[in-house]
Parts: sequence; C-alpha cells; structure tokens
Amino acid sequence: MTSRRKVLLGGVGVLALGAGGLAGRRIWLDREPAALPATDAKGHVVWQNWSGLEHSYPARRAAPASEAELAEVLRTGPVPIRPVGAGHSFTALVPTDGTLLSLDAMTGLVSHDAASLSATVRCGTRLSALGPALAAIGQEMPNLPDINKQTLGGAMATATHGTGKGFTALHGQVTAMKLVTPSGEVVECSRDTRPEVFHAARVGLGAFGVLSEVTLTNQPLTRVRKEVRLVDTEALLKDWPALAERHRNAEFLVLPFTGKSALITHDVTDEPVRPRGADQDADTLMSLKTLRDVFEFAPGIRKRLASAALADIPPEIAVDEGWKLLSNERPVRFKEMEYHLPIAEQVGALTEIIARIERDATDVFFPIEARIIAPDDAWLSPFFERESGSIAVHAYYKEAHDWMARLVEPVLREAGGRPHWGKLHSLGAKELAALYPHFAEANAVRRSVDPQGRMMNPFLRKIFG
Repeated sequence: MTSRRKVLLGGVGVLALGAGGLAGRRIWLDREPAALPATDAKGHVVWQNWSGLEHSYPARRAAPASEAELAEVLRTGPVPIRPVGAGHSFTALVPTDGTLLSLDAMTGLVSHDAASLSATVRCGTRLSALGPALAAIGQEMPNLPDINKQTLGGAMATATHGTGKGFTALHGQVTAMKLVTPSGEVVECSRDTRPEVFHAARVGLGAFGVLSEVTLTNQPLTRVRKEVRLVDTEALLKDWPALAERHRNAEFLVLPFTGKSALITHDVTDEPVRPRGADQDADTLMSLKTLRDVFEFAPGIRKRLASAALADIPPEIAVDEGWKLLSNERPVRFKEMEYHLPIAEQVGALTEIIARIERDATDVFFPIEARIIAPDDAWLSPFFERESGSIAVHAYYKEAHDWMARLVEPVLREAGGRPHWGKLHSLGAKELAALYPHFAEANAVRRSVDPQGRMMNPFLRKIFG
C-alpha cells in the first residue's frame, strides 16, 4: 500500500526531527548482530538459519542426488544427521556437528495423474517452484503457507500451514510417501501400507529419517480474488468467526499500537485477472518501525498517529490463480513464536496478548498473525483431530525476543495451544505428551526406525525425551 507508506513516513519524519534523543538511541541499537566465525577450529564451515538464531559447524555436508545416495548418507554419515531445507525454522531442529543433509539435488515432479488430480513430488522441491510445476499440468495445491521458500520436505516435517475453513496444513494433502530410514531402508507407506509409519512420520521433525517423495492430492487451477483491507482491530475480533466462515481463506495481521489490523481474504471468482503489484508490506513494516523508534516511550501518541495515518486507505485487490496469491515475500528477517489453539480459544487469547504487548512490550512493532487450520490425523500434527486457530508473534531479527516467553507463551499454553514445530517454544517431552494423544506411539515408531538415535540432536532429545 504505497499511499499508506507515504502517510506514515511523512508524518513520522517531521516529528522525528524533534525527537533526536529517542531516534538516536534506536540508531545505536539498530545494529547488525555480530558475524559468526566462518569456520571452527577444525575448519568446518558455519551453517546459520534464516533468522540468525541457530547455527552449527557440521563435519560433513551432503546433497545426495538419488534415493540410493540418500540411503548411503543416512547409513554412514557422521551423527547426528540433520536434514535442512530453506533454514526457515526458528528452533534448533537443524544444528549438528555431524552431517548436514540437503535435498536440493532431489527436486521436481516424479509423476502425476490427471484423473485423480494427484502428483508425486521429490521432497527437496521448493514450494515456490512447485506452484508453476503443478500449474503446467493443470493442478495446484489447495492451500499454501505465508512464505513459499521452504522445501516440501521441510514444510511437512514442521506441519507448515496456510489458512482457511476446511483447509488442512500441507501434510493433510499427502496420501502416500517414501521414508528413507537411518538404516538405509526405503519405506513406502500410506494409510493402508505401513500406516503406523505414515501417521507418525508425516509430521516427523526430521527425526524418523528423511522423506524422499510424497504423493499430494491437489485441485484444478482456481482463480481467486485477494483483498487486503485495513480495519479496526476491536471490530475485527468481534466479527472474526463470521468472517472466517464467509471467505474461502481468511487471516489477519494485528498491527500493535495502531488500533488497526490488515484483514486478508481470498475467494473464488470469475473476475478477469488483475495481477498483484509490487509487494509493499516490507516498506510498511519498516515505516511502523520508524514510528516505534520515535515514540517508543509515548505509546499513546504512537497509537493516535498511526490510527490517523492508516485511516481511509483503499483496499488492495488482486485476481489470479491461487498459487500466485496465497504466499507473500517476507524479505525483512524476524524471529517467531506460533501456537495452535482450539478454535474457540483464539479470539480470547489474542485479545489478552494484544493487551499484554501494548502494556509491557512497547518495542514491538511486528504484526501479530492469526489464521485458521482444519483438523487432520497425523499423530504429531498440532492440528490432530481439532480445528485450530493459530496465533504468531514476531520480533525483528536484530532485537530481543525474550518478551515472547514472558508475556505471550503463558497465554498460549493456558489456552491449550500446541506449538508450531519450527517456531520458538519452551516445551519438552513431558508437556508435549500431554498435548498429543499419540505422542508415545509416534515416539515408539521413531525408536523402531532409528534405534541408535542417528537423527537425534540435543533439541530433538529434549522433544522426545
């Protein structure tokens, strides 16, 4: 929204001239994190995730180009063996001083069936590449996450999801898959063949081995109308259940200290194509940061200025095939905590979180994201047998995020939330076993396919006990 950005920057820029002390403080704080050593004492090259929170110095890096090569790496590589996709997980799922394993050489479509609208895909395929590949055969995934840079395997391992009534996370579209275990065995599984592996490893955190291929049930190419509107947060929270029912896909981003939220909807349409324009979200986000920088210690003024600047801005509308509109560019790095709550708890928990942030965390400027996900039957899915409302909070990658654990996580846990596997949380095996009815069974399957714990780094040992 270019006009929104101009209003924000124009008003804040003038006022910043008279607030040099506060702005100067923020300029001093707004420094790049210290760079990590490129290599360790053994000459191993550093790996770091997208947010910069996690890193390691793996002894070996492997990029097998076939299932046979993948099986050999899993069988013989230095442990722990950790698969890596795009590095978009914020938790310590990937770090290893053993083998870092990428599927970047195992990508693309394997086969497809036009009659059943299904496609078998190699798990190293990036979601951004999968969209056009499926479109070329007249198919598209029914739903996509906010960011499409992840690999298919990494997205499944962490239960990555989009939003919308009746739409499952990505793993809910899977009907069959191949798992290469740490012993090098290739296990083909589905609901009818090796169902215990299918249910346990479909959302597997990279702890059961490595998925090499999955078969997805897709839909025909569908044109949708995407609309982004700025609305009053208080009214939105009251209307949210009805809005979620009314639109095919609906989500919203609460803009803290503004009284406003960005409501994003997608609906099937036969309107002519209106391609999306240049993405302005990053510019708007950094404008909100400027507003924060100047008025961090005057949240009342900050809120009044932002509310006025964001009033009466026309909606953004785009019309195109769904796979082109459901995901977004997110060039500004951040750190994230996300939990998935019973749907009836979402609005109440979100209301409390907004109040806590605006009272006790005045440095926050990133939006708070709310989405809806349908239930599924994967044993380690955060959406197992319940419709869920997700709540995600974010911090700029250069800034502290301790407020998430202090202010936000207690609310999410009290509401019965299950954490996103790829995002920040403090839970271990005891707490997780209480949240997942089949946690013990999934863990038993994990031990059966990896009895030596070849896939287990310290973070996974905490998760699985």
